[in-house]
Amino acid sequence: MADSIYDIRIKGINGKEISMPDFKGKKLMVVNVASECGLTPQYAALQELYDTYKDTMAILACPCNDFGGQEPDSEENIEKFCSVNYGVTFTVTQKAGVINDPHPLYQWLTQKAKNGVADTEVTWNFQKFLIEPDGTWFKSISPVKSPDCDDILQWLSLQ
Repeated sequence: MADSIYDIRIKGINGKEISMPDFKGKKLMVVNVASECGLTPQYAALQELYDTYKDTMAILACPCNDFGGQEPDSEENIEKFCSVNYGVTFTVTQKAGVINDPHPLYQWLTQKAKNGVADTEVTWNFQKFLIEPDGTWFKSISPVKSPDCDDILQWLSLQ
């Protein structure tokens, strides 16, 4: 039996516990982010997507320094960077390991034994994982695909 994503504990960028059950009933996109990556401008598309669909979806951005050391800053500086440069209002976590000492969230996202659906690898910053409103793992989207790509827009349009 797969574990539930809603049982995973993770802290927000402000150090307060994020209540994963609060995401129940909404589509959830989990994305590992980095401030010094060539893909960092995807923050703008993530925010636009969130602004458009926030009634039916949530975004959980997980800063990660596992790829090229592209997220070396403190949580305080990451939060400021996201706010000042991209007006981020979706949920951002504290820094989380994705490859090196993976956080339980990323263990769940990448291991079929935990998510019950698929084994997958995180290949770089800004890989997107799509989770159904009932907590079912749906799909992994390549880091190079924009948050407003057809795969994601079609997923958002499904009931």
